[in-house]
Amino acid sequence: MPSRRFKQVDVFTEKPFLGNPVAVVIDSASLDSAEMQRIAAWTNLSETTFVLPASSRDADYQLRIFSPKQELPFAGHPTLGSAHAVIESGFATTHDGRLRQECLAGLIDLTIEETAAGKRIFLEAPEAKISAVDDHNRRLMQMALGLMRAFVHPPARIDVGVVWLVAQLESGKAVAALQPEMDKVLKLSIATNAAGITVFGKSDDEVSGLHVRSFAPALGIAEDPVCGSGNASVGAYLLHTGLVKSYGSDFIARQGMQVGRDGQISVHIDQHSVRIGGYAITCIDGILRTE
Repeated sequence: MPSRRFKQVDVFTEKPFLGNPVAVVIDSASLDSAEMQRIAAWTNLSETTFVLPASSRDADYQLRIFSPKQELPFAGHPTLGSAHAVIESGFATTHDGRLRQECLAGLIDLTIEETAAGKRIFLEAPEAKISAVDDHNRRLMQMALGLMRAFVHPPARIDVGVVWLVAQLESGKAVAALQPEMDKVLKLSIATNAAGITVFGKSDDEVSGLHVRSFAPALGIAEDPVCGSGNASVGAYLLHTGLVKSYGSDFIARQGMQVGRDGQISVHIDQHSVRIGGYAITCIDGILRTE
């Protein structure tokens, strides 16, 4: 019976079970798309990834990313967790603290920092494509989130390989208090061809700069525990709107407390790009039997 190396990696945490898990299937070259989708539906995590040899000589490995329902061009925490897995397994090796991943969104550059707590891995998010949310969908977005007042700033539709409708709320406490109606979030996501809604607000916990939540029932995930692409989209939103001055160009975002997690994402914003990163830890290391 064919078997493949398999890891389940918790991302954006130094401690097991507080981040966002990703299932990583190594040695996946002989699997076809239908088999990958079936495995992703079986693991029932927000994402499952499949590591293959690179088809481009400019990349160290190729990654395919699946939610339980569909393949994704890019996703943040699966990219970082898979980089952790390929390094740990020896599938790929770093070059001067760098890796380059090939995925449907293109080539993703990763950097690895050695710290006292271990390896902290960063990725440079794909260039964001940003468009306005029209008045009709803005009202639907407000209703889906159960908000009684208008957004602090106009929300935006942000595409970093995964599309999010991004909005700022008046505070981290307002973000924490949200009780969205998932059927309305789903309907809006389908209408705007988006994964879902990501919201953020300034934190007052003396640990982080902002608090983030991401809702993605269209991907089969009511609330993503700790969302890399969502946080990359928030960074792109801050850059696009000029709100970087309110949060700074380097900060920690926290996410997942409402679902029993405590993910911490390092975000760096410069004039032209957004980098997100964090720690990762392997919680399951074994063999996946595929036939």
